[in-house]
Amino acid sequence: MSVKEELRKNVIAHLKADGGAEKLFPGIVGYRETVIPQIVHAILSKHDMLFLGLRGQAKTRILRMLPELLDEWMPVLAGTEINDDPLHPITSAGRQLLAEQGDEAPVEWVHRSTRYHEKLATPDVTIADLIGEIDLIKHAQGRYLSDESTMHFGLIPRTNRGIFAINELPDLAPKIQVGLFNVLEERDIQIRGYPIRLNLDVCMVFSANPEDYTNRGRIVTPLKDRIGSVIRTHYPQNAAEGIEIVKENAWLERAADGGVQVLVPAYMHEIIEEFVRQARNSPHINQASGVSVRCSIANAENLVSSAERRAILQGESRAVTRVDDLAFIHASSRGKLELMLAEGDTAEDKLITAILGEAIKAVFDRHAELSAYDEIALQFKGGLTLQVGDEVPTQTLLENYTHVKGLRKAAEELAKELGLEVKDVASVVSAGEFLLESLYVNNRLSKATIRGKTFFRK
Repeated sequence: MSVKEELRKNVIAHLKADGGAEKLFPGIVGYRETVIPQIVHAILSKHDMLFLGLRGQAKTRILRMLPELLDEWMPVLAGTEINDDPLHPITSAGRQLLAEQGDEAPVEWVHRSTRYHEKLATPDVTIADLIGEIDLIKHAQGRYLSDESTMHFGLIPRTNRGIFAINELPDLAPKIQVGLFNVLEERDIQIRGYPIRLNLDVCMVFSANPEDYTNRGRIVTPLKDRIGSVIRTHYPQNAAEGIEIVKENAWLERAADGGVQVLVPAYMHEIIEEFVRQARNSPHINQASGVSVRCSIANAENLVSSAERRAILQGESRAVTRVDDLAFIHASSRGKLELMLAEGDTAEDKLITAILGEAIKAVFDRHAELSAYDEIALQFKGGLTLQVGDEVPTQTLLENYTHVKGLRKAAEELAKELGLEVKDVASVVSAGEFLLESLYVNNRLSKATIRGKTFFRK
């Protein structure tokens, strides 16, 4: 049974089992109705596959999950350089071993995890790395160049009866891509033009970014023609999927290693996700490059770290993230947004701030009516100021809300609307800062930082 027949057999078994389709590629969110059916169809068709999509779309993660669809253990002929079939060896060494020892030939069992090999395509990759090369030391020992025993096999032959992946295929030099033609079509390799042919059994899979076709390189047309299925990936199609991906992949639980317990309210997750969704639609950002899901994950981790640091400095054992913690996501967003026209070193940070403000507006509008807080905003016209930030203990900040008529009550009502515990001081303060920040981004208040201290004022 070939490796593609093995993959097909196991996928069919999954599909027939109760809930089998749901168990394919566990942990991959948002692809259940789009990408995963394409993968299933490709495997059922016994195709090689190219995963085509922008950065941060789980292409590599899916590639590395494909070995789970192989049989757990596979017998190989011991003493050969590649995974030779004990019944039908393809190497001369394997055939000789079988002829000499017959049924007594030694057999080893290899786990499916060792049947997957991966190579990152870079301009310095050579045919010798992928296919193989003449071993001059063996040749110097008196063997003929045409003797298979003089060959040093590359990664692809060593993945015989397995899955071989090439990441970022367009970065591979065109002449090296041409070297893959025989592997993909005729399923064999030739080394240095000598009449040595190995009938390989390998499933080839690739990943590529569409941007690479014009910028860093391209996939040569004959190679694309030989790849059975091209599977398009995508970013989360709705906010709920994006939030689920962040929750599954971001490191948000900090109490276990001596940190403090940090609660991330649902609305904060909404802001983080809305930020990247706004960025993916911004005309100031290169959409051909995309905005990776890694941006959301890194931002969520920095958000939690800000709340964690604040709680440690204030001697608090528990913290609830709030909008002033978002001031620190610039560091985790830089480099993940490719600007169309960048002028100066601060252009990226200014754009991040602007997009974040739009995200806060959008999320607040889903939960509350801004006009309901006009009376709170009017009080700041008389010179009223309210200090916020890490320097103010959570309990003190809640008490300061009482200096603004109606603010504490409004914060408690908003906390309830947001699904937070009204009796929890940190949750009410979080809701209150969300309210104030929303007034600020809608130009109802101003905000100033003086000597490291932040104040809301008119």
